[in-house]
Amino acid sequence: MKIVVLAGGISTERDVSLSSGTKAYKALKKNGHQVIILDVFLGYEGEDWNSVFEQKYDWDKEIGFVNEEIPDLEQVKAKRPDWKRNFFGPHVIEICQLADVVFMALHGENGENGKIQAYFDLMGIRYTGTDYASSAMAMNKSIAKDIFGYYHIPTPAGISIKKGESIKKIPYPCVVKACSGGSSVGVGMANNDEEFEKALEEAFRYDQEVIVEQYINGREFSVGVMDGRALPVIEIAPKQGFYDYKNKYQAGSTVETCPAELSEEKTRLLQETAEKVFVALRLKNYARMDFRMNEEGDIFCLEANTLPGLTPTSLLPQEAAAEGTSYEELCEQIIQASFRS
Repeated sequence: MKIVVLAGGISTERDVSLSSGTKAYKALKKNGHQVIILDVFLGYEGEDWNSVFEQKYDWDKEIGFVNEEIPDLEQVKAKRPDWKRNFFGPHVIEICQLADVVFMALHGENGENGKIQAYFDLMGIRYTGTDYASSAMAMNKSIAKDIFGYYHIPTPAGISIKKGESIKKIPYPCVVKACSGGSSVGVGMANNDEEFEKALEEAFRYDQEVIVEQYINGREFSVGVMDGRALPVIEIAPKQGFYDYKNKYQAGSTVETCPAELSEEKTRLLQETAEKVFVALRLKNYARMDFRMNEEGDIFCLEANTLPGLTPTSLLPQEAAAEGTSYEELCEQIIQASFRS
């Protein structure tokens, strides 16, 4: 099978995407497929783009790893001065049309918000993950929270604020997050007015709308769902601070326990709620839901990730491994699911 692993882009999660893409590329190649990896933003400059699958080239040799710092996107944009006229890099669409399927290793804006998925639908390009509509609903935390409310899925109380709007008195502690961000970029906690203003300013750096929601003191969990079926629950416990960008992607920063040490009843409740979120948001293929559990044992769904990370420290591969599925098998399952949706 001819597969393009699509990674990179110009979101704050660019490095995460490149790391996920590299790992998926190697796994799918090991599985016997003809695989190339493309940066969706930088594309492929060669004139021989129509024969890329036949080339003997180490496609991932220049792909990096996830640093502690958010990537400098202005440096990336400077490599393509024409990017505002065409988001896709040279020959990306043509090469994707040559493939049997595109493995989506994109994260964040223009990766998970449904825009690329919609374009691919129009161009007849098959891809992994969910479709454009469900991507858009899940990516926008304000819309997702409205859907959670309609389906009686517990979620922290919160409000959305657009840039320039007046702000009512907020009860502390609270969490401030960019409405359509990912990897905890633009997320901050506030215990007083000064911290709130600082967190608000940071969140508005990344989005024109932010979510302010109650902080749930307790434990944090994540549950992957494959084809509508929940995987084992994983618990996330950062050694310092909260589960921010650094703690998510730097090995050793967080203690992750899978399966989580929970009663059978709580385990099943988390899994059933994750499956309910999957249905409510009309998700397909696979996704990962994040939760908090308070000291009384009540659970709250924070969000759904439609293209969860596949880096060496990512949660979904750990959950799959807990029930005996290797990383290579997981990537193969994702590919096969794309032909059923």
